[in-house]
Amino acid sequence: MSRCTAPVTGHRTASGAANCPVCRYKSRGYSSYTSYPSYYDSYSSSRSSSSSGNYNVIKGRTQKANWSKSGSSIYYTHIEIKTLTPVRKIVEQRAEKPDLRDIFLCHAWDDRKESAKELHDLLESSGVSVWFSEKDIPLGTSFLREIDKGLVKSKIGIVLVTPDFLKRIQNEGVADKELSALLARDQLVPIVHNTTYEELRDVSPLLGSRNGLDTCEDTMENIAKKLAELVTI
Repeated sequence: MSRCTAPVTGHRTASGAANCPVCRYKSRGYSSYTSYPSYYDSYSSSRSSSSSGNYNVIKGRTQKANWSKSGSSIYYTHIEIKTLTPVRKIVEQRAEKPDLRDIFLCHAWDDRKESAKELHDLLESSGVSVWFSEKDIPLGTSFLREIDKGLVKSKIGIVLVTPDFLKRIQNEGVADKELSALLARDQLVPIVHNTTYEELRDVSPLLGSRNGLDTCEDTMENIAKKLAELVTI
């Protein structure tokens, strides 16, 4: 079957269109500039969709969550579904409480302007309300007291586990206190970034025993989208 040569050679001239086994049969009023993008956009879209689907399959992301909205393009692994389902139940239980933030973001102080800020911004751009110490602790107030209030007024907590975070909890800093409170409530999702679960287990076996999301397996953008789906009722 003859195929249009525009995606390879382009039809920038009438002679180019005339030499194409498909387009040469069109009328003399044929405009290569307008017809070519239509074919090529369809071709590119098909390739992009196919590549994305294959990538998800390779990574084991073949399931949609039962809380996903109709038309969602986010796919999960079996382990991710199993991990997030109990947290989703907490979201549903707390959904009717007034004035709750969607997510409490626990992070190391050293990550506040880089990876933690990136995750915060991605979540907010997905419509998620985030408790973030950089913007939610007023000057002159008790740091620990404000954290306590933030935990109480959030549906769930996420912990951004980075090399700096591991150092902080080893030294029993503020991150360690936040972590203890979140672990006690069983409303926690670890987000492992630039480190491994093995390194986490060496420092915090309790947190390391929980499955979560990992930027080695997925992009930070997709992780933010999964969290947005998780907390949206």
